[in-house]
Amino acid sequence: MKARRRITVAATAAAAAVALTACSTGSNSGSTSDDSSAAPVATALGSANAGGVPAAITAAGGTELLTTAKPDGVSAQYGPMCKGSDLGIAKIDFTKDTIGWAQSEKEANPFRIASTKSQIEAAKAKGWKLLTTNAQSNVQQENTDIKGMIDKGAKAIIFSPINSTGLGDAIAYAKSKKVAMIPVDRNITGVQGCKDVGPQLGSDFVEQGRRAADAMIKATGGKAKLAILLGATGVNVTDDRTAGFLDQLKAKNASGIEVVFQQTGDFTREKGKSVTETMLRAHPDVNAIYAENDEMGLGALAALDDAGKSGTKNVHIVSIDGTKGAVQAIVDGNFDAVIESNPAFGPASQAALEAYVNGDGAPAVTITTDNQYDSSNAAEALSSGKAY
Repeated sequence: MKARRRITVAATAAAAAVALTACSTGSNSGSTSDDSSAAPVATALGSANAGGVPAAITAAGGTELLTTAKPDGVSAQYGPMCKGSDLGIAKIDFTKDTIGWAQSEKEANPFRIASTKSQIEAAKAKGWKLLTTNAQSNVQQENTDIKGMIDKGAKAIIFSPINSTGLGDAIAYAKSKKVAMIPVDRNITGVQGCKDVGPQLGSDFVEQGRRAADAMIKATGGKAKLAILLGATGVNVTDDRTAGFLDQLKAKNASGIEVVFQQTGDFTREKGKSVTETMLRAHPDVNAIYAENDEMGLGALAALDDAGKSGTKNVHIVSIDGTKGAVQAIVDGNFDAVIESNPAFGPASQAALEAYVNGDGAPAVTITTDNQYDSSNAAEALSSGKAY
């Protein structure tokens, strides 16, 4: 989730080395080597431009940090202001016209379920006509889904890209038909807000990785044999969460945390379990796991439970997403911390669409705010419904 492409949304403005929002699950994976060297992955961080804007934000189309008041749930916004009219997109009558929502992956995990629910509920509250599709983790299908909704009359498409590179066909088709395109969650390589698509919204996956590293250092006292369950290959979420984590360990001089194993778990619970089983046979001394999403972390917990090693007294676990299952695992003493990747893009993306086509414009890049859970607030997050 979100690892994915070139879009954006998420934590601190100063640290906004973007990678568009949520989350966390990914697809079109492949196996990466379980190499113990833990060489840092290409990072979304980079030198800032003259205005102090991170390179990744610039790549997504943002050129300046906006200092105007931000909506609730937004950490940072970057201009210029995108206007649909600049791409020849006409105004939309939201009381009559149809809007599309293209989900990239099957709704088999909490992030994807919450993501689609957010779009549907926000559209219902506005009285919008919303077409929905699900590409079932198939990039060809997502291209087909988007073009199909346009052929059915959709005037705008809000979509979660399945990966960083595969949606050029759909984007070009939408541009030729003057249809507004609003990417959420993941980033798309080589696509800029205001030029190729409309405003982009997502999470800062690098910052999520940094926060996970801080939580791991705190949990382990800076000393551990660590395994990393990598997300799916080919998506910026994986690259950014890995880079942020490893860079932060280095920045905090946490040399006592030794990465002895890393392998893709494809963002799924099943693969997270099987990879952890393999890891435990090869590295029985591992006492900490960084899972790049909650589903892999919960799969790892199942494997640890089978091996009689569950519980943070045996193996520390830090993961990313903020799902109920993972937050409950904190309460149960099996996880140390969970960094949220907020999937609820419905209200923000639909508001951005309205401003983009009918109003004064929307920021090229929006970074949403993500929570963080540990033993101090996990029970409250469950009782209040903050954990999804």
